[in-house]
Amino acid sequence: MKEIELKYGCNPNQKPSRIYMEDGSELPVTVLNGRPGYINFLDAFNGWQLVKELKEATGLPAAASFKHVSPAGAAVGLPLDDTLAKIYWVDDLGELSPLACAYARARGADRMSSFGDFIALSDVCDTDTARLIKREVSDGVIAPGYTEEALELLKAKKKGNYNVIRIDTSYIPAEIEKKQVYGITFEQGRNELDIDGGLLSNIVTQNKKIPEKALIDMKIALITLKYTQSNSVCYVKGGQAIGIGAGQQSRIHCTRLAGQKADNWFLRQSPQVMGLQFVDGLGRADRDNAIDVYMGDECMDVLADGVWERTFKVKPPVFTGEEKRAWLDKMQDVTLGSDAFFPFSDNIERAYKSGVKYIAQPGGSVRDDAVIECCDKYQMVMAFTGIRLFHH
Repeated sequence: MKEIELKYGCNPNQKPSRIYMEDGSELPVTVLNGRPGYINFLDAFNGWQLVKELKEATGLPAAASFKHVSPAGAAVGLPLDDTLAKIYWVDDLGELSPLACAYARARGADRMSSFGDFIALSDVCDTDTARLIKREVSDGVIAPGYTEEALELLKAKKKGNYNVIRIDTSYIPAEIEKKQVYGITFEQGRNELDIDGGLLSNIVTQNKKIPEKALIDMKIALITLKYTQSNSVCYVKGGQAIGIGAGQQSRIHCTRLAGQKADNWFLRQSPQVMGLQFVDGLGRADRDNAIDVYMGDECMDVLADGVWERTFKVKPPVFTGEEKRAWLDKMQDVTLGSDAFFPFSDNIERAYKSGVKYIAQPGGSVRDDAVIECCDKYQMVMAFTGIRLFHH
């Protein structure tokens, strides 16, 4: 197919809308079900590039959960332990395939942001992954293919209107990419930078020990940032992004936003949250919302007002600030990536509060010495990549 007509552009008033190849060639995608929109395809194409590169860099199946042209989560297919399976609401599905584990991780890191996501998968979608996707609120999925059973499961989603896209893995985009803004054409070379070990060899801190697992997490952080709206910062642990701060004008705001998401990911694993007893029949999204409120500043008000009775079987105790801090102090060996240099050491101070031990960033600030000194204070390892990863 040489052209796909879209329902509308970014907004319903922006018509007509379509995707096509400027040279008149066939599109590298096939719509197997549904009618994807403009933003769906933006998420699909960015998500596909991300998971394709994650698979190439790690050798593991990869998945991404995209919302509004930035990833809410990205991960590789490492097995889930019992705790992660429970907080990702997949403990009832039994042992999952590596690809399904990748999506459970990508979706589970920030479930509130992933609500209504567009999914990207590096490998052929199998039945386990389709079963997981089918029961989540999502707009669509892009993958190199689908097993027969997986495709039937996905086609039944959203009353038969779920968007299912197949990408041609042999497609190689042109070296020059273009976009238009206000009727004016912008042109640049594609960002074909390979995120490999060589990019992480310039370690500038006193501590220079990067375990293999942390090296993989560094690659995941940088590849994720490559397809995240700038400014952006990404926290990674155990093969998955656990906090992404996207599109902020200030670097410290990126670090704080992503750090808060990373903190929430870890707080969900605390005994206080794991012990919550929800009323029968409460959906996963409502449980996610309830947990977010319980972990937040509104906790005491909700418990005092009796709203808890709609959500919990038993009134839970208040999750105090002291208890949260004590639990967060147990979070360790987190990796942090930044798409541009840290201009001040306040970013390092904030990262330390979320258990960051390993950092990858371009370097090049006039205050690099102060940033390195702050890392040395906490025995962190920091690599200067020398490469900025802005994405707009």
